[in-house]
Amino acid sequence: MKYFYTYVLKSILDNHYYIGWTDNLIHRFKLHQDGKVESTKSRRPFELVYYEACIHRKNAIEREKQLKTGFGRKYIRNRVE
Repeated sequence: MKYFYTYVLKSILDNHYYIGWTDNLIHRFKLHQDGKVESTKSRRPFELVYYEACIHRKNAIEREKQLKTGFGRKYIRNRVE
């Protein structure tokens, strides 16, 4: 079975979070670490601080959108800090 992941990275450089989704969490994390993702390359290095697995792609995308709201960011802070 294939899973889709909503994930949260924390920049060690500036302590800010990046929220995204992927179908290959290990590969996507490596892309972020290697500076191959335009939106995060200047904020490296990262640590993976949170992720959720979903069975359906649309659920991972919806969860990413939820986590990017004010409520979602507060939820993340409460979970990881």
